[in-house]
Amino acid sequence: VHLVESGGGLVQTGGSLTLSCAASGFTFDDYSVAWYRQVPGTEREGVSCINVSDGDTYYAASVTGRATISTNSAKDTVYLQIGSLKPEDTAVYYCAAKYYGPAMTPDQAIINLKAHFDSWGQGTQVTVSS
Repeated sequence: VHLVESGGGLVQTGGSLTLSCAASGFTFDDYSVAWYRQVPGTEREGVSCINVSDGDTYYAASVTGRATISTNSAKDTVYLQIGSLKPEDTAVYYCAAKYYGPAMTPDQAIINLKAHFDSWGQGTQVTVSS
């Protein structure tokens, strides 16, 4: 699984960004795709997850109401839009993906992926200025 994250940048508090996670050489059909973020020296935090087959989603409490995870019609890119950005959203954002089939809900998948995904990319830096 090769994923490419993009879309990060420097944004002011209250602004918004849309991050992209692109699949290279495959599509996300029937995959669970999750977004994580990490501040240096801290543990990677699960932010959101989508089951592409049925569109079921999960959001961490830290972004609930401010974030939307979605996929394009080709199902080769998953987006994470975050609004009302806060300085505490500053982190490197990563995505991960795996085929689990219908048995894994997105709240389960985001935990399992964090523990077992081994193809982490370079991520995309999001910096929110106060």
